Parts: sequence; C-alpha cells; structure tokens
Amino acid sequence: MPSFPAQTSVNEIAAHYCSSPTDRTVFKENDLVKIDVGAHVDGYPTDTGVTVDLSGDGRWARLIGAASSALDAGIACLRDGVHTGEVGNVIEGAIKRAGFRSISNLTGHGLARWSLHATLQIPNVAQKGGPQLRAGMVFAIEPFATTGTGLVTDKGKAEVFSQAGDLPPAGACDAELLQAIRRWRGLPVARRYFREIPRNPFERCLRDLVKKEVLFSYSPLVEISGAPVAWKEHSIYLSDSGPQVLTA
Repeated sequence: MPSFPAQTSVNEIAAHYCSSPTDRTVFKENDLVKIDVGAHVDGYPTDTGVTVDLSGDGRWARLIGAASSALDAGIACLRDGVHTGEVGNVIEGAIKRAGFRSISNLTGHGLARWSLHATLQIPNVAQKGGPQLRAGMVFAIEPFATTGTGLVTDKGKAEVFSQAGDLPPAGACDAELLQAIRRWRGLPVARRYFREIPRNPFERCLRDLVKKEVLFSYSPLVEISGAPVAWKEHSIYLSDSGPQVLTA
C-alpha cells in the first residue's frame, strides 16, 4: 500500500505537488521532474524518490548529480551516535563543492509506524550538534540542490492532507470521508483518493477539518527565487554495523 500519495514536482517546485482529480498537466521538454513515492507494510512506511532530466541536452545533469552525491555522502557518514548536524554538514558540503546551494528549510525526517514524518529532523545544511542518531532508528535523508537562494515557501493549492487531531464524531462531517481518513490511520491522503464522494459536501468537510486543525494540509513547496531544484531521497535503517538503505 502507498505510504503517501505519489507526487511529481517540476522545476522550481521542490516537493509536495500532487495531481488533483481534474489535473491535466503534462510534462514538457526541458522539465526537471521530482518523483516522490513510498509504500508501507502494516503501517511501517518508506519514502524515496529521484529527479529526472527531460532535456535533450542534459542541462540538469550536474544539479541532479549534486543532490545524488550529497545523499551518498550523508549515508556514508551515518553511524551510531552521529549528530544530525554533522550529517547536515556533509550534505551541504557535497552540494557546495558541486557549485550549488542546499535548501536550508527542508529536512530529512524520522519514520515510524503510521507516521511518515516522525519527530526527528535531519538538516540539509551544517548545524552544531543536534540529536544523535542511534542504532535501531529508521529515517529518510533527502538533500535538495538548487541554483537559487536555498529557501522554499508554500505556494499553490494543497492536494495532500494528513490527520493532525482527533476526527469528529459521525454526523459532524461527511461520514464517508471520515471513514476513509480513518482507514489511513494518520498517513497522508490526497483529494484524488475520494473521487466517489460528492464534491460539495466533501469540500465543505475538508475545509472545516483543515480550519479546525484536525487535518494538516501540504501546499506545494516552491524555491523562493523561482530557481530549479533537484533532489534525491532514501529511507534508511541504522543498524549496529552501519546504515542499511531500504529503498531502491
């Protein structure tokens, strides 16, 4: 089963672009496409993705290579007791050496049962100290490389949502929507998952749940200067003998 809705973020959109039920967007020549996917087994999620160069001249190869090299370097430095700040230092250093900037307000994250973004954060820039990574932990590392300023902001309509609070009782909202959200047990869902629910009551209920902070909404994350972004991600289990990559 998917651990979250598959997403395809293009060019300056770093993450969280998810197709709506009526999306007619097509990829174009020279686009830089980030494909973000994951699966869960009995609630234990993984998170992974790659960036694809749709140009005919390979114009994005160096930028993609910077993100990929940073991920490899970040994984290579993992060990029991390493501080997250050190991992961020290694990631940022690899991206800088390639001639690009690391996005500072996006991070890797912990993975836990029925939780795609557990409390742990793994920075993509150098920091002092930070939590220690310990054997037995599962987390995702995801460097973002850009030619821009290295910051992203929310922009555009959210299509992805996750449960952030207790769902209301039956009768307080569309019963079919509440039942469907409960089935995902806190993992993210997309508007397109609910095509069969009549639109008007569905949208009213969705807006109400977001307003009351029962659901958290994920808007697309866009590089603030409009510059292209490349990215790569793996889920990792840190064993006593070192990191084990769980995703292909």
